[in-house]
Amino acid sequence: MTVTDQPAAAQPKIRVVLVGLMIAMMLAMLDNMIVSTSLPIIVREFDGLDHFTWVVTAYVLGTTVSTPLWGKLGDLYGRKSVFLTSIVVFLVGSALSGMAGSSMLGGPADGMFQLIGFRAVQGLGAGGLIVGVMAIIGDLVPPRERGRYQGMMAGVMAVAMVAGPLLGGFIADHLSWRWAFYINLPLGGIALLVLITQMHLPKYRTEHKIDWLGAGLLSVGITALVLITTWGGNEYAWTSPQIFGLIALAVVSLAIFALVERRAAEPILPLGLFKNRNFALISAVGFLLGFAMFGAMNFLPIFQQYVQGASATGSGLLLLPLMFGMLIVSILSGRAITRTGRYRVYPIIGGAIMTVGMVLLTLLDAHTSRFELGAYLVVLGVGMGFLMQTSMLIAQNSVEQRDLGAASGAATFFRSIGGSFGISLFGAVFATRFQHELTDKLGAQAADQFSGGGGAGTFDPAVLAGLPAAARDGLLASLADSIAGVFWWAVAFAVLVPVLAWFVKEIPLRGSNEVSPKATPEEQAERALADAPAVP
Repeated sequence: MTVTDQPAAAQPKIRVVLVGLMIAMMLAMLDNMIVSTSLPIIVREFDGLDHFTWVVTAYVLGTTVSTPLWGKLGDLYGRKSVFLTSIVVFLVGSALSGMAGSSMLGGPADGMFQLIGFRAVQGLGAGGLIVGVMAIIGDLVPPRERGRYQGMMAGVMAVAMVAGPLLGGFIADHLSWRWAFYINLPLGGIALLVLITQMHLPKYRTEHKIDWLGAGLLSVGITALVLITTWGGNEYAWTSPQIFGLIALAVVSLAIFALVERRAAEPILPLGLFKNRNFALISAVGFLLGFAMFGAMNFLPIFQQYVQGASATGSGLLLLPLMFGMLIVSILSGRAITRTGRYRVYPIIGGAIMTVGMVLLTLLDAHTSRFELGAYLVVLGVGMGFLMQTSMLIAQNSVEQRDLGAASGAATFFRSIGGSFGISLFGAVFATRFQHELTDKLGAQAADQFSGGGGAGTFDPAVLAGLPAAARDGLLASLADSIAGVFWWAVAFAVLVPVLAWFVKEIPLRGSNEVSPKATPEEQAERALADAPAVP
């Protein structure tokens, strides 16, 4: 691999490029959360309570299966063109999601299934956005200084996690839920304009061969695993032929994937990365973080709107304590890492605090006040603030520069797959527990009426207000207890985060002029080019 000559004047103005990258990251994270407050309205319009978790799962699954591919494509073809392509794919998926169930696409009869499919397209693009942002920052900024910038990105993620439900709630209350997707188009256009005109990355000439077989096998295996957690005990019994068939498909496809990756010239997910202890540990931490965080977070707006009586906009505002905790800690920890070069302690502290936050959320019931919930969310946000970008920094610092895209893609992949599994598993746990709680409190007949697809309209506030007091109280208590049960499952996974982080070895972060001893001459030339001073 050789680096083409590039004048110093072409070096990126990092602050300007950072604006475009922050918009792109905001888009990817925003759409992971913006739909949550609109889901009740979408469910009522399409009568799709049985499939509502798939609106989120499809997006996360698309993100999960695509991140290793985007990361490797960036390593091989250059990150700029690949990143811009991912933005276009994301915007196409956004436009189609906004059109789901419209008269142009045949009306609302198949609206829920159309939305799920288009959300998967959105997720494919989002995978490129997330891994591209992290890899580009890795190209532009040396590890020692990267904590500050990745802390800023974690801050963007924190804002998106709250701005998503808040903006989604405002749109749901005052506009059509479709604008939750259409709003991406002008924002994405701005990001494209900034990055096309201002981002200039080193160009490469390399012999490359995409590992399409590995990508396909990985996608099949991951999809089968998600279907197992989604359908097991819900659509099909755990001992049913369908579930056993999916288990066999997952095992066989992933086993063949491992064999293919060992022989592939350019593996989509280089298995050699996992020989590095830090990379393997932080990948597991990322999986557990995604599992606990994304899997459980999607149920908070449901609790706030139905149990606490908040509007869609109000449920977004009630998540502000989470944002403040995560935003402040992300920025401060990023600056501390840049100043001291020390990072090992942060995922340990973050994992412990996040676990405490999840334990507090298991206390939710029909009488939990908004102040109590806000206090619980501050604790959760502080824990997540210590974890979000520190895990990416450790993953990138564990590999050579030539594997930066693959490492960023793998780290994002494990966090995304954790979220995908979490959403699927927690959705199944919620559905099963809700049925059980309703049966205990209101009887089997009421449970069948309120928890089935035909009961979607029951959650309309006007319908809830018209129910007899005993039925309404039993329904809301069942809902609250079911959501609290989901957080108990989240605790079981969150508690492993600080345990794994304890075994991370603190390797000094490279400075701007330092190159790994194992770096090739080409990588040294690449580092020298990246460190060349920009001409104003």
